[in-house]
Amino acid sequence: MDLAEIWRVMRRRWYVLLPGLLITAALTAAVYLLVPVEYRSQSTVSLLNSKKATVAFDGNPFLSTQASLTGMADGLARNLNSDDAKADLKSLGLTGVHEAKIADNALGPYMWLSVVGTDQAAVLKSDQILTTYAEKRLLEFQTQQSVAPDAMIRMTVIVPPQKPEAQTKARLQFLIMAGALGFVLSLVATFFVEARKRRGTSSGRHRPAPGEGGEPVAADAGDPTATLRMTVAHPAGSGAAGSRTAGPS
Repeated sequence: MDLAEIWRVMRRRWYVLLPGLLITAALTAAVYLLVPVEYRSQSTVSLLNSKKATVAFDGNPFLSTQASLTGMADGLARNLNSDDAKADLKSLGLTGVHEAKIADNALGPYMWLSVVGTDQAAVLKSDQILTTYAEKRLLEFQTQQSVAPDAMIRMTVIVPPQKPEAQTKARLQFLIMAGALGFVLSLVATFFVEARKRRGTSSGRHRPAPGEGGEPVAADAGDPTATLRMTVAHPAGSGAAGSRTAGPS
């Protein structure tokens, strides 16, 4: 079946295809209205060495980096993603879904703190809450270990919480899936009806050949042997009848 034949079938069975396309359009519109747009705000923070460790670098923390800082960043990120941290952040007013992780391709102890939600203002505020809470948790970790103030690891904000950006990928995927599924089902229904119609037409056109289904074969008057084929010979009866007919003269 080529494209021309497919087009002819679609035109011939438009009364099946059109309702399917209308339902598909309604389904796609419903997905567009029911699936909200999500927004994402992200900040970037970095862990800095302690004041005591930067004395040899004239107090410049960016000149003093240690592998332990990256390890501390990983531990802090895991804590911020824990259930206890989620409960604390919720009580502080954070809404949406937050995530803390080491920045991709980072060459140091850099962390990404992000929040995703459906309200732009709430997302920005929540990311600010998360950034402040991360610094607080870092201080609490070290206080619990009785670390001296001059030896404590510090945190600085490299990129403050950014204006929330729309995340349309997930919504677009749902729209494409709804449209594609509805269109395919409409085509399947159209060709199913076409196949049923063709099958019914083919069955109606079939007629049994002479001799099939118990139908007698009519004799052909033009065939000189037709009478002989239809006559059953009875030799004995024919002889007796001949004797009676002939009789003595």
